Amino acid sequence: MTDDVRANAPAVLASGVVLGLIVFLIAAVWSSFTIIQPGNVGVVFNRWSGALKTVGQGAAWRVPWITQVQSYPVALRTYTMVERSAEGSAQGDDSIDLPTKEGQHIRQDISVTYNTSHERAGDVFRSFRGADMADIERTFVRRTIITVSQNAAGQMSLTELISAQRGQLQSRIQDDLQKEMNKMGFEVDKVNLGASHLPDIIEKQLQQKMAAQQQAQQAEYELQRQQTLAKAKVAEAEGDAQSTLVKAKAQAEANRLLQESLTPLLIQNKAIDRWNGSLPQFTGGGAVPFLNLKELGAGDAHAGAGR
Repeated sequence: MTDDVRANAPAVLASGVVLGLIVFLIAAVWSSFTIIQPGNVGVVFNRWSGALKTVGQGAAWRVPWITQVQSYPVALRTYTMVERSAEGSAQGDDSIDLPTKEGQHIRQDISVTYNTSHERAGDVFRSFRGADMADIERTFVRRTIITVSQNAAGQMSLTELISAQRGQLQSRIQDDLQKEMNKMGFEVDKVNLGASHLPDIIEKQLQQKMAAQQQAQQAEYELQRQQTLAKAKVAEAEGDAQSTLVKAKAQAEANRLLQESLTPLLIQNKAIDRWNGSLPQFTGGGAVPFLNLKELGAGDAHAGAGR
């Protein structure tokens, strides 16, 4: 039995050597290329010569232990820092603490969209000494976003940060962030400011201020409404007065014309037309109505002459 083992020892050793060689070859082949995913560019770095070259998506071949391949995004990539842990790039409340020029603080959600290019990918590799993109985001990108945002916010008041000048703050952060990240080979596409989270005491103060403003606006509206109603009543009174004046003038003119048309003879004739031929049975202390017969006769004479 011992002789058999000794006889098979060279064969077992040979099999182990062959198996080890196969494993080594597989490992060498596997480590001789890196897959560059779509939306990324690869940077191939030769450790011996220090040479750099960029390659597109697909397989990037390299010499094991001599060349290094790292990929960086050319497609837009977004780093998000928000209060809700499920939505941000990091766990927990990751919103930025922003100071104001009054010394107050708020928490601000922010997201930054950026990328590099085929031409600038080598600059990114040199700037961070071949670091992985995830490491770059956790260090440089994150710190730069926080620093730039705090510097921009510190020059503005609380009211400007959350209302009037919010767009100006966003533009300032984007411009300053573009300058800092461009130095390292990145391009900033867009900065977006999300929700602002105020401390409870500031939130209560703002609510009281808004309530006071609404009450003032309501009082101003009520004053304008009363003034409008008063003006309407004045206009209505003036209209009524003007109408009464016009009616009075018309009545006066009618009375004048009527007065001019009523002659004594016409009055007598109308009295005769209405008389039934009987004298009053009781006259009291007054005189019996008198008819001017001469004028009537003269009127009849003229009437006969006319016939």
